[in-house]
Amino acid sequence: MTEADRIARAYQDLEQRAGGRWDPANRGNQMILAERRNLTRRLLDRAGFLPLGDRRVLEVGSGSGAELAWLHELGASSSNLTGIDILPERVTAAGRAHPEIKFLHGNAESMEFGDSTFDLVMAITVFSSIFDRMMAANVASEMLRVLRPGGALLWYDVRYDSLSNRNVRAVTAARVRDLFPSLRGELNTVTLLPPLARRLGRLGAGSYSLLSGVPFLRSHLLGLLRKPAV
Repeated sequence: MTEADRIARAYQDLEQRAGGRWDPANRGNQMILAERRNLTRRLLDRAGFLPLGDRRVLEVGSGSGAELAWLHELGASSSNLTGIDILPERVTAAGRAHPEIKFLHGNAESMEFGDSTFDLVMAITVFSSIFDRMMAANVASEMLRVLRPGGALLWYDVRYDSLSNRNVRAVTAARVRDLFPSLRGELNTVTLLPPLARRLGRLGAGSYSLLSGVPFLRSHLLGLLRKPAV
């Protein structure tokens, strides 16, 4: 089995047994998403990317397409949004849910885009699923190739190994720097440990904010990493 096959099988297995883990009605999931998107908006605004307007955006591992669709709120034009995913069924589902956005099936180790095509490349919980270091290096190299000088990588992924899913491994800040040595920017610790956040229930945003103020309870890294302008 190739690494690409293993990743595809792992995602398929996870979706089959996920149950209500990602239920959008769960208050904890709502707070996790709101926190991440609020910080993402601030990072993009601070970097001068907002409104997105005619900037071209690629999401590697685009899944349901919800993240790309959210960019409409940041002023993105549908014609400038592209997603690529390794699972054909996810590409089909995303295309049905968001027909105005372009979704492609493919392995991000080799993408059919020209050099410096995109202003923003998104990698949201992608590399934690790639165990093979050569594949990870290839994907990172391709992302850098298609990112224009002065553009940015939007990164969000786990910094701890998953205790419930053996197919998810931590991607530390040092590992991010190793994958993208030429990019510059801060990585912020965010996201209250999801199993804990999902149990907050009616305790609400105050409890989420209080607990997420404890550094070791923040499970993910989020950052906007810039490619030097030529």
